[in-house]
Amino acid sequence: MRRRMVFSTLVVTVIAVMLLGLPLGALTYKLVHDENSRQIEGEAELIGFEIDNMLERDDEVDLTWLDREYKDRYVRITTADGSTVLTAGDPRLNPRAADSPGLIRGSATTEAGTTVEVWTDSESLRESVIRAWLGIASLSLLAIGVAVGLSMVQARRLTLPLVDLAATAERLGSGVTTPWGHRYGIPEADRVAEVLDRSAERIAGLIATERHFATDASHQLRTPLTALTMRLEEIIAEARNPEVVREEGEAALAQAERLTETVESLLGRARKSQNPEVEAVALDPVLNHLQAEWSPVFQQEQRRLLVTGDPGLTAMTVPADLAQILATLVENAYKHGAGTVTIRRLDTGQSVRIEVSDEGEGVPEHLSGRIFEREVSGGGGTGLGLALARHIAESEGARIELVQTRPTTFALFLPAGAGGLSKMTGPV
Repeated sequence: MRRRMVFSTLVVTVIAVMLLGLPLGALTYKLVHDENSRQIEGEAELIGFEIDNMLERDDEVDLTWLDREYKDRYVRITTADGSTVLTAGDPRLNPRAADSPGLIRGSATTEAGTTVEVWTDSESLRESVIRAWLGIASLSLLAIGVAVGLSMVQARRLTLPLVDLAATAERLGSGVTTPWGHRYGIPEADRVAEVLDRSAERIAGLIATERHFATDASHQLRTPLTALTMRLEEIIAEARNPEVVREEGEAALAQAERLTETVESLLGRARKSQNPEVEAVALDPVLNHLQAEWSPVFQQEQRRLLVTGDPGLTAMTVPADLAQILATLVENAYKHGAGTVTIRRLDTGQSVRIEVSDEGEGVPEHLSGRIFEREVSGGGGTGLGLALARHIAESEGARIELVQTRPTTFALFLPAGAGGLSKMTGPV
């Protein structure tokens, strides 16, 4: 592109120089020729004046004076009656000579009727014209050189942004999504750069969403898969007892259904194709199911999972999301805590509070303010569970807080059930 721009500029400049230079050269030739002709005619008038003086004073013409003063001219004098013709000067400039060079002629007639004709060599005319043409040619070449130089500078100024933009597009294609932020002072190129920067931000958002989905999915699916594996192990261990096999099979099927709900929820959040629709959810069945699911895991570690507090509460939430959030808090207490894990539900009037606490050493002080950040973990964890749980809670109008560091106590605050009543009506 740079070569084409320089070449096109060169062609346009040459054409413009020719359109201006050729008429200027012709005009220069005419001006120089006319100037030389006027000079010769002036000499002819001066010679005629001197000859009239000579004839009036001496009644003759001093040809030696003419030969001496006008030795590079050829002069022919014709008297008024045409009877006398006198010549002087260089005979080689006689127009009637066979080998006479190109000549310039000037003539004048005096008041006495004497006609004076003067010829001179046109070599000086040619030299003057050539010098003028060389000056025009030099200026033309200078103009072409300046135009080519400016075109190279302009071509570089215009092509470098394109090269830079191509590199930016290549960076985007290779997965580097940091906005380049370059601007070039060219409105069109700046608009393209802005579009690429916005595209980089959108691509970065999409990549981050997909990456978060992959990590969140791996984290959220791990607990149901662990529970499913335990149920299958129970089935294998109790293969001779049909009742146990049936019970564990139903539990395994429930875990498989939970896996399906978890995958669908994560896909919906990752693609932002659906917003969570909250509903009035009874907390007791969710907590009882969570206790039944995790109790075998705690029993293997000689630990307990207790559910206490006010029974019969309802809250505005999404059942699958509530189960994920509570499972994350219980798993966090199981991995990083110790002793008995207690789930306590409280009715605070306008909201429902669910606390999950353990008897471990608590959260280190340096982590208490960053515990909900992604990839921040007290040790041995992925640092994703609490961040994902808070994100899910906030997406449906709830929130999670670390209300106590020793012993570790997390609290989930949920909007109260329909009509602002957290207690279910009717018999419990």
